[in-house]
Amino acid sequence: MSTVKPNYLPEHTHWHTSHSSANLAVDLAQAIADCLRQALAEQSRASLAVSGGRTPTVMFAALSKQALDWSRVDITLVDERWVAEHEAGSNAALVREHLLQNAAASANFVPMYNGAASNQEGCQTCHEHLQQMSRPIDVMILGMGNDGHTASLFPECANLAHAMAEDNPLLCSATTAPVEPTQRITWTGQQIHLAKHKFLHLVGDDKLITLEQAMQLRSPAKMPIFAFLQRPISIYWSA
Repeated sequence: MSTVKPNYLPEHTHWHTSHSSANLAVDLAQAIADCLRQALAEQSRASLAVSGGRTPTVMFAALSKQALDWSRVDITLVDERWVAEHEAGSNAALVREHLLQNAAASANFVPMYNGAASNQEGCQTCHEHLQQMSRPIDVMILGMGNDGHTASLFPECANLAHAMAEDNPLLCSATTAPVEPTQRITWTGQQIHLAKHKFLHLVGDDKLITLEQAMQLRSPAKMPIFAFLQRPISIYWSA
């Protein structure tokens, strides 16, 4: 496996690889914990936003065992499907099962889903809940789909321009996914940009193909991940 940073990535992107996805998860957990310790040394509380899906579960387990003052850490999601925790696909349920365990059980969890009938109706309440966290977010962990979406910022989705707009006053936006459940809620592009430390967690050779396509296409509307490759970000990748 090549450990050389792909030449199509901007100079300001930090590149980290490992020989296995399990080792990569441990390395990323250590890097996140270091950032949180730094934040706690400088302020009363630290904030962490994580992505859902299958990729981060091993990292969550490793992070949950890191020694730090978790009682002073607020954890939320980068994005969420508009479903209750007992329903299939809930990222909140994933976080509770894999991250809010061991030492991290004392962390404060701020869910995005709030029971409103739709993501549009629940967006303002979600914004108000997220306002309780220290901002800019100290650590934000992104993932990426093979279509170039990150968070719930999907290529050319109906609300993408508003969700990515620098003058969007809300911390979160309601968006629409191309697959069920279609209703999603996500941190806005601007708030993701403002995060103090951003990590992109990727596993698989197909993710490198997507990154290269995004850099060639150079269109945040067609591949939203491109927007976040234009500013400093740490990419953690394994085959």
